Amino acid sequence: VYITSQNHGYAVEAESLPSSASVNYINVNDGTCEGVCYELQKAFSVQFDPNACTGAKAKGFLFDEFLNMLGGDE
Repeated sequence: VYITSQNHGYAVEAESLPSSASVNYINVNDGTCEGVCYELQKAFSVQFDPNACTGAKAKGFLFDEFLNMLGGDE
């Protein structure tokens, strides 16, 4: 569980995602999709601010994952 900063009036509908994408974060308060991983591309997304307080360092792995994708390590 991560405490995140959110301020959005829309959300991705999990049913609308292609079969090559999967939901990897779900908001426990309202059940909305908060993150998607795209298996055929080097891409992922989050619908929260991973750098917002509180506990920003706990979500720093997202930035590491992004940098690894840019470097072509995976």
